[in-house]
Amino acid sequence: MQALDPKYLERAQAIATQLQNSDILAQYLEEEEEELYQALRDAFEPQLAELHAEVAMHHPLQLIALERELLKEEYEGVFLPRLLGYAVLRGEISPDTVMYTRPQEHLKNVLEAIVNSANFDILKKRIGQSIQIGFALSSQIWVTNLINSFANPKVRKYLEMQKTDRYRDIRSRRLGLHRYARQFANANYLTADFPQTLNELKLLGSNLKNFLRYRIQLDGADNSSLIAPLLALAENKELQGTPEHLQISMLFALFFDYDDKVKKALQKVFTKLRKDMPGFEEIWFDFLRELYLEKPVPGQVQDQRAAALLDPKVEDELPAYYELMLKLHKNGYTDTGFQKDLQEFYDRHEGLSPINECLRYAVLARFKDEIEKLEPRDYPQFFEISRHFTPYMEIFVNERFNHLLGETSMKFVKKCLKTFTDKRSKDYQDIKKFVSAQFEDWGFLNKKQIVELFKTPRKRKKTTA
Repeated sequence: MQALDPKYLERAQAIATQLQNSDILAQYLEEEEEELYQALRDAFEPQLAELHAEVAMHHPLQLIALERELLKEEYEGVFLPRLLGYAVLRGEISPDTVMYTRPQEHLKNVLEAIVNSANFDILKKRIGQSIQIGFALSSQIWVTNLINSFANPKVRKYLEMQKTDRYRDIRSRRLGLHRYARQFANANYLTADFPQTLNELKLLGSNLKNFLRYRIQLDGADNSSLIAPLLALAENKELQGTPEHLQISMLFALFFDYDDKVKKALQKVFTKLRKDMPGFEEIWFDFLRELYLEKPVPGQVQDQRAAALLDPKVEDELPAYYELMLKLHKNGYTDTGFQKDLQEFYDRHEGLSPINECLRYAVLARFKDEIEKLEPRDYPQFFEISRHFTPYMEIFVNERFNHLLGETSMKFVKKCLKTFTDKRSKDYQDIKKFVSAQFEDWGFLNKKQIVELFKTPRKRKKTTA
């Protein structure tokens, strides 16, 4: 967590001053009508939301500091329900248990602020689902201790009622979390702590990786404030040599924009790791494969950055791999020279090795990029692209590659069939002829599946009374 920039603190406090001096608040304090509190929210919550969004976009490591400011009484709790939702979803969740991996202190702080608010009786009408999900993801001991920390018996009773038995089942808990998270699908609220010690890295590394992957894919994100802490982490000698450190450093080096000074520093880091770190190459390609599968997918820019960071004097497979990648981007997958070089490199490694898997995913990504950009009217271009499937199927001899290529192709064909519904049209017949001739040979479909794909559904006969 970073301290809040004074300019943001001043803006927040200015909103609080405006709120405290408003006629709406004066009227609400006099009459204590819920409609007046709603009017107060309508007047000031958007301003706080705008400030929160700006900090999240440009300085995400300052979010907790901002939210702690907004917990204060002078903001009258108008933004607390939303902060509670962010706190519930921000915690790292184990995929195996669908529970928080560690206690959520900020969630506790937000809930305490709500309970202690003079407007609790109104606020509690908007926070039930958030508390239910937060409690479901937390340990029973943590929930019990939190509830018992409140002196007011009415508060304890309210919180006890938010403990729901249906979320004891892991499937129900996972479904409930998924449905709840959809409400915040367009919100930008993630932040992270940067570890400085080995113990902190083990505890915080996974959450930090998820945060970085989110920032990389966030449209319009300003990640300039992350460069300094990321470089400090990459250069931290205590953390170097661990898989978590290498993976975080890879995300930084491949996907973030930085200047030549940072580039030179990263070159030193990776040169040292390549020389000294046991299993460096395996960990690199294992994580690269993970990125191809789970996003963000490496592309031309990432391959160019990686190649620029590699000292060719260090003897490992990375320079040769990225030389191939640069040829792929420069000459394209249609280039027979690239195909020959790829075949030679590929045959030097085991078919299921991580480095060969990365090669397959890199080629597949190029095919997917081109096919997914096509509109149905561009189907002749798809026919042309598909002419190059066979050489790579013969190089890789890999069912998984063929299957994924088939999925991409079928997705495009189905998009075409939704557009060209007249089965007598030239477009429909061209597609049918092509699929019938090629998809069985490639193993994308069998004869029966091809017949089913183009079969006209029977119309139900109308029944007479």
